[in-house]
Amino acid sequence: MKIMTEENRQAPRQLILHKKSRTLEVEFETGERFHLPCEYLRVFSPSAEMREKPVTGKENVNILAIEPVGNYAVKLVFSDGHRTGIYSWTTLYTLGIHQQKNWKK
Repeated sequence: MKIMTEENRQAPRQLILHKKSRTLEVEFETGERFHLPCEYLRVFSPSAEMREKPVTGKENVNILAIEPVGNYAVKLVFSDGHRTGIYSWTTLYTLGIHQQKNWKK
């Protein structure tokens, strides 16, 4: 299995939003597939404002829209009004591979 690095990152093969279960399924060309809860993505938003203070209480948040940003990322629009996080392919991959460590629920 090929591991994705900063140098060889590519757009995911698939991004599937599962609104009912509130998860974003991300599949990369490497064959790796991640099921990322919307709450997890919201709490770990890469936006500058989120890095300054931890976010809590987002258990019921969902993704309303996925907007492409060039060839390198997507902007996720959340049901709580947050829309400033740009999730690069590397960010999504990193959140996926570190999900178990980051998300102890």
